[in-house]
Amino acid sequence: MAPGEVKEFLLEKAERYEVPDFIPQDPLSIPHRFTDRRDVEVSSFFAASLAWGNRVSILKSLESLMERMDHAPGSFVVDHEESDLKVFDGFVHRTFQEVDAKGFVRALAGLLRTHGSLEQAVMSGWETPEDPECLSSALTSFHRAFMAQEGVAPRTQKHVANPAKGSAAKRLNMWLRWMVRPSNRGVDLGLWKGVSPSVLHIPLDVHTSNVGRKLGLLTRSANDWKAVAELTASLRAIDPVDPVRLDFALFGLGAIEGF
Repeated sequence: MAPGEVKEFLLEKAERYEVPDFIPQDPLSIPHRFTDRRDVEVSSFFAASLAWGNRVSILKSLESLMERMDHAPGSFVVDHEESDLKVFDGFVHRTFQEVDAKGFVRALAGLLRTHGSLEQAVMSGWETPEDPECLSSALTSFHRAFMAQEGVAPRTQKHVANPAKGSAAKRLNMWLRWMVRPSNRGVDLGLWKGVSPSVLHIPLDVHTSNVGRKLGLLTRSANDWKAVAELTASLRAIDPVDPVRLDFALFGLGAIEGF
């Protein structure tokens, strides 16, 4: 396809796949249940962090977590006592185990006590929020702040990506997409107003990367942060205001249409 044809093709597919019908079988359905800000922030972080593997398994695990937190994840995290964390005993989602769930609660509680919201916890390490190039350092800063909280096991770091180590940070980028992009189409949450959608980066996975390569938007073979930056730059050339809305197009083409 010529560049102009690729643009029209992706914009059309984004329009098709960014619809609420997409939500019920997606981890994003979990934070959509809540209206309280802290419930949305906490549930969305858990939902994005556990979003790998079979979707049925993901949703089952997230349902279990929400039930263990009495379907009030924000209050549970902020108000919990150490003895309350026994509710996570026996929890397992692939390599995410009870020690990680307990560490997540401790870390999120610490960040919320310090910053008041997870938005501010992320923004505190974002030196120039209007500069897309600063996103990787902001996510690295968030990773370090998260792991510095008391009671977080070193093993839990593998569940909170660090772009400084080359990670594509798919789940953190997906979390940011949910929290930042406008909610006017009834899909993403649009809760965070301090970040522009224009600086977001693509949540890179096997579907988005393969489609990106087939369309000539990505040349790098490894799915790492450099690939994220390259593909996002290509998407930004198509839609500089909201490049990550094209995530819907790439994912739909790869996962649903088998493009």
